Amino acid sequence: MGIQIVQQSLSFFTNWFSNPSFAAMGIALVIGALWYASYRPPIRGGYGFLWLVMGTSAVITLLAVVTIQMPLQALVGQLLALSFSAGTIATWLYILGIPQVALSGLVQEASKMVPMLVVWQRSERYLDPKVGLLLGAAAGLGFGVFEAMWALNQAYAAGWTLSGGQAGGFLGIAPVWERLFAVAGHVAFSALAGYGLATERGWIFYLIAAALHSLSNYSIVLLQSGLIGMGAVEVLVALVAVGATAWALYIRYSGEPAPWGRVYRRRLHLGKEASEYITKR
Repeated sequence: MGIQIVQQSLSFFTNWFSNPSFAAMGIALVIGALWYASYRPPIRGGYGFLWLVMGTSAVITLLAVVTIQMPLQALVGQLLALSFSAGTIATWLYILGIPQVALSGLVQEASKMVPMLVVWQRSERYLDPKVGLLLGAAAGLGFGVFEAMWALNQAYAAGWTLSGGQAGGFLGIAPVWERLFAVAGHVAFSALAGYGLATERGWIFYLIAAALHSLSNYSIVLLQSGLIGMGAVEVLVALVAVGATAWALYIRYSGEPAPWGRVYRRRLHLGKEASEYITKR
């Protein structure tokens, strides 16, 4: 049983890098750039570490999915199979499927917070709330785009044509539409978690981010239960992503502007104490 879980995780990991397509990866990068640009992040002047946050978030979260999320979800599935009949599981899937969906939000949002916590520690556990928001957005962007590359690579492995068919016509654009809002969700959920970390409410906003993430994924459980159709799934995912993005952008653009001054950049980049900054704090 344990060997089977390991094999499934390894298979998923190798599948992540199968069917590479430069077109699919390019689409994922464009989607990510569009959403991240809406937060107006700093692109120069000592904030190059945000690129490192993106990269480490992508790698750490994928590893967490393979080594933590998937094994735990498999164990939960086995426990359900031992405790209930197949008919009972099918009838009550919209309830019995909640733990597995909750694991996806809890594990992935915790993983994306790892690079945020490193920066937070390096800045002596102080971040301006808007810097924390953009730090979280960068972490969410890293894994969101990485995941979108994988999903689009799989979706367009057989190609796409305007004529229709299995991977063509209007339905062929559906994976792009789905990833458009999935990436938005990743960015917004982590942005809210980063904001919570900076405002000393890290646990609260982490749980909010995980709940929103799980709510978005719960649409698949509703689909498998036969309670909604594929169109409703896309609408629900879009509503959660847009709602979270609206909340994050409201925080980003309300109140005082973000402190992109030289002193704050130096504090974050080098971890040095600045007396003039302390007096203002």
